[in-house]
Amino acid sequence: MKELLRKLPKVELHLHLDGSLRAKTVKELAAEQGIELPAEMIEDLKSHLQVNSNWSSSLEEYLQKFELPVKIMQSKKAISRVAYELVEDVASENVRYLELRFAPLLLTAELSKEEVVETVLAALQRAEEDYGVQSRVILCCMRNQDPAQSTKVAQLALDYLTEGVVALDLAGDEANFPPEEHEQAFCLAKGGGLHRTVHAGEAAGVESVRKAIDFLQAQRIGHGIRAGEDEETLEIIKEKEIALEVCPSSNVHTGVVDSLGEHPIKEYYQEGVPVTVNTDNRTVSNTTLTEEYLKLQQRLDFSLADIKELILNGVKAAFISKEEQEELLEEFKAEFAALD
Repeated sequence: MKELLRKLPKVELHLHLDGSLRAKTVKELAAEQGIELPAEMIEDLKSHLQVNSNWSSSLEEYLQKFELPVKIMQSKKAISRVAYELVEDVASENVRYLELRFAPLLLTAELSKEEVVETVLAALQRAEEDYGVQSRVILCCMRNQDPAQSTKVAQLALDYLTEGVVALDLAGDEANFPPEEHEQAFCLAKGGGLHRTVHAGEAAGVESVRKAIDFLQAQRIGHGIRAGEDEETLEIIKEKEIALEVCPSSNVHTGVVDSLGEHPIKEYYQEGVPVTVNTDNRTVSNTTLTEEYLKLQQRLDFSLADIKELILNGVKAAFISKEEQEELLEEFKAEFAALD
């Protein structure tokens, strides 16, 4: 089953660049930059980049795993390498369309925010030519930053709207920083024709999801698994076809659910909520998209037909034109049939 799932064409809509670095790359870049690491052996280093497979804690503790990668990613060479390698990694499991997200303002110790974005876009273009993965970029505003900074990120995203940036996101400490503080940035984004996705319904409850929709006009919700706490909110999500970017393993690791067997994704799927499946952070959660689908099959009794439907949900929720969506849907359906 795992090999079949690996061969299926897939899309990834919720993937953080700074949560998906290879440990070997971290070690090599640190050596080049003279950065002292907490461990020298690759396996020991992984414990500082990944959560334990049985680990369940909080979003705040999960976010600490990003500190070392962000420290490493402060040069054009480093950013270019990790972005290119990530496309290489997802290509190995037949991910055909990728939306990669990162917070540009966290990578400006030595570079301008424009240089950061241009470096990522150039790396993704090279990787697309080499591996055939169509890649787009989502820029993240950070909840704990001054909302004025979010407006800068929104304008930055608009400046590169025709170059491969497709959306604005709000990420970070959800429990302590409500989304409405960043309303101005998302109004700017919408006015300029930029898509919007918002991390919500993870560390905070359903009210966070509702605010993301009402104040930030979110078209997709990052995680969103607590949306079911309020039936009205769930109905709005279904009515407006607001896709949930569900990241099953990550949701266990951040303590939102106690175990994968208790994850609500199956209930949402059966109720007609547009759910998609994603990794969130390949390194931090030590996972792949193939493994996420395999876990759904093994732990939550998703059938192969269900999994194919989840993949197609991802295509329908992608921040690309309707024409591009239709083209991908036809390609995927043909390949599904060929693999039957």
